[in-house]
Amino acid sequence: MLSQQTIDIIKSTVPVLEVKGTEITTVFYKNLFENHPELLHIFNHANQKRGRQQTALANTVLAAAKYIDQLETIIPVVKQISHKHRSLAVKPEHYPIVGEHLLGAIKQVLGDAATDEIIGAWAEAYGVIAQVFIDIEKEMYQGTANQNNGWADYKDFKVIDKVKESDVITSFYLKPADDSNVPEFEPGQYITVRLQIPGEDYLFNRQYSLSIAPGKEYFRISVKKEAEGTIPDGKVSNYLHDHINTGDTIEVTAPAGDFTLDTEKETPVVFLSGGVGITPFMSMAGAVAEKQPGRQVQFIHAARYGSLQAFKEELKGLHDKLTNYQLAFVYEQPDEEDLQNEYFSKQGYIDAEWLKDRVAADADFYVCGPVPFLRAIIGSLKKLGIPDTRIHFEFFGPAENLEAEEATA
Repeated sequence: MLSQQTIDIIKSTVPVLEVKGTEITTVFYKNLFENHPELLHIFNHANQKRGRQQTALANTVLAAAKYIDQLETIIPVVKQISHKHRSLAVKPEHYPIVGEHLLGAIKQVLGDAATDEIIGAWAEAYGVIAQVFIDIEKEMYQGTANQNNGWADYKDFKVIDKVKESDVITSFYLKPADDSNVPEFEPGQYITVRLQIPGEDYLFNRQYSLSIAPGKEYFRISVKKEAEGTIPDGKVSNYLHDHINTGDTIEVTAPAGDFTLDTEKETPVVFLSGGVGITPFMSMAGAVAEKQPGRQVQFIHAARYGSLQAFKEELKGLHDKLTNYQLAFVYEQPDEEDLQNEYFSKQGYIDAEWLKDRVAADADFYVCGPVPFLRAIIGSLKKLGIPDTRIHFEFFGPAENLEAEEATA
């Protein structure tokens, strides 16, 4: 337990972390990888280059400082991050390395303002916070290993099928190379895919939502190919599209993630997806169709135009399984074929005015897509008076601030 003196010192650093937090974490990652390049096998290089990881860590450190005397307040965030850590095979031995370089970055950025007293307090606090992560992740590793016959890290999976779903999205069907059973998972969870790309010095890891309901003999991930020139964002996704084919083997971790659908609840559910954000909802909607065919489901998907949208026929097919199901497509730039689609509902963007008379006010709302889409949709739901407890969302990648200026979806 931290002393009151340590708590007071940590809280006194909140103002400087609000200003210097991202600078500190940027220096931290730079020094970390210079001294421990082997950790580049774990971290997402694209998120590093875009600055998302630095910002996400800065926000986590700031939250820890604000709630250092109420760490239970940030446990939901810790668990969310721990799922990602477990999926990337982060281990207890990594935490002392991170702590050393985080303290070093604080000292480097703050200079003389980082007194021995402040560094000492943060060292003590980091030890407590790191142990919280280690303990939660230990339970996750043990649970995964017990459930999946000792499989806790990476395992070889064979690509048994590769299916083009749209102009930009392709699905990969995966089965364990050792012919063992596919583990159970919660609808909405993701797996990590690890690749050795020829010509690259380090392994690449990417997390992809499982896009099919649990209970099958295989996993399915559905991957968007990025436009040329967006590298490194699309390095792994594009490699999968261009070079991984049926019969190939890739490394995969067990399912993780807490953005999941509660199939015990009976409340109406509304899925609001943008672009490739549709993937976790294919798993969720499929699970509802199999376990709760009478539950009210509304599925609203936004895309630039129809040929970019995946799973049109699969979504239509849910009418055969769900007795209370509504489907709507919203296209920013529909073509003539899109306009003839019986489920085409709106040209432009999803907004509060359009949602107002179309969604069940007592529903649970699940939102996934690019950050501007999340901002716009969540802002619209709040305008309609939907409480935070019934709005569920997930970022693809490190969490970002959703309180920025409202954007269109």
